[in-house]
Amino acid sequence: MPKTSPALTSPVSAPARGPRLVWLLGPAMVAGVAYLDPGNVASNMTAGARYGYLLVWVVVVANVMAWLIQYLSAKLGVVTGESLPQALGGRIRSAWGRRLYWLQAELVAMATDIAEVIGGAVALNLLFGIPLLWGGVITGIVSLGLLIVQSRRGARPFEVIVIGLVVLIAVGFTAGVFVAPPDPAGIVAGLVPRFEGADSVLLAASILGATVMPHAIYAHSALSRDRFAPIATAQPFTFGSAAAGLESGRGVSTRRLLTATRWDVTIAMVIAGTVNLCILLLAAANLAGVPGTDSLEGAYAALRDGLGPIIATLFAVGLLASGLASTAVGAYAGAEIMSGLLRIRVPLVIRRLVTLVPALLILGFGVDPTFALVLSQVVLSFGIPFALVPLVWITARRSVLGPFRNRLATTILGVVSAALLITLNLVLLWLVFTGT
Repeated sequence: MPKTSPALTSPVSAPARGPRLVWLLGPAMVAGVAYLDPGNVASNMTAGARYGYLLVWVVVVANVMAWLIQYLSAKLGVVTGESLPQALGGRIRSAWGRRLYWLQAELVAMATDIAEVIGGAVALNLLFGIPLLWGGVITGIVSLGLLIVQSRRGARPFEVIVIGLVVLIAVGFTAGVFVAPPDPAGIVAGLVPRFEGADSVLLAASILGATVMPHAIYAHSALSRDRFAPIATAQPFTFGSAAAGLESGRGVSTRRLLTATRWDVTIAMVIAGTVNLCILLLAAANLAGVPGTDSLEGAYAALRDGLGPIIATLFAVGLLASGLASTAVGAYAGAEIMSGLLRIRVPLVIRRLVTLVPALLILGFGVDPTFALVLSQVVLSFGIPFALVPLVWITARRSVLGPFRNRLATTILGVVSAALLITLNLVLLWLVFTGT
């Protein structure tokens, strides 16, 4: 059974009072690291450097959709005490159906790991001159250490470490915007939805894949489940008496947890959205038209030459923190996907090594890191419907969430979000295969 959060086992967790709202925050911030991973940096930097302010609207729309999606995921974990992979594993009756679903989710998790390990490796290379392959190994080892903290010390210490890394990420990626502010008129013009050719559609899909990340959908429900695990073991969940037992075991009402969850998701998405927008604006204002700035290394060099070594170093530090934090969350999501769908638990070290191999192979064979990062985000965008459609369907069912099921308007918004993402991916496929 998941470890019980210290915040819920302390005296303030007594049913008479319940914990203060601030102590219930945290899971969304950890899941939100997925929205600040090196894939986001590469996608937004490349979009700003190539197209200026053109794709500002994509970042804004992606973060609005992300708020709804992450809240639904967290709500599932809070109300049922199950993660999305667990819920699907119990409802997909065919063994082969579960395996096929797991396979696509596992590929998405591995694509995530590629982006995050490569990002950490590039940051170590920029800061200390460490070769990319060894930088990837170091990033993998540090992420394993973070996972060990989560498995042995519980959710709260893991949250504290990840939130500390988020602070470094935010400072590193936003500092340049204050030194060289973007053009307000350009920002306003960028809010008008439009594309300029197939490559801009590819980057839009990459931004969406980096923002509305499938593994974050799987992870957030598990993080909420672990963070708010009941003190006493609850019976297998069916809404009714078992739900009351789950609430009693936590020592805090489900409605109070959902209120905290809404605040948690809002704070996390505001931070993630602001940082992502700042990355694109920094590139649009300072790197547009500059040769070589559509790569992380080129962007770092241009920032160093144009804005000074301090801003460039802060950017690299933010990239390193991003890689370290996000790869730990990605590995956590991958383990939950396997456990929930296949009911198989693989030792943490083996799991980490297996998902680390593709990233190290890419680094070892000298594939362009930024290209690999952007392409990995496109792969993620194709995994979104497989996570989002079941999430909207399950959270709309009274038999699963009871009185906390989605309202009709929420379900409609979820369906519209899924339809937009699927349509964009179909357009992307058409443009790529027709060469237009």
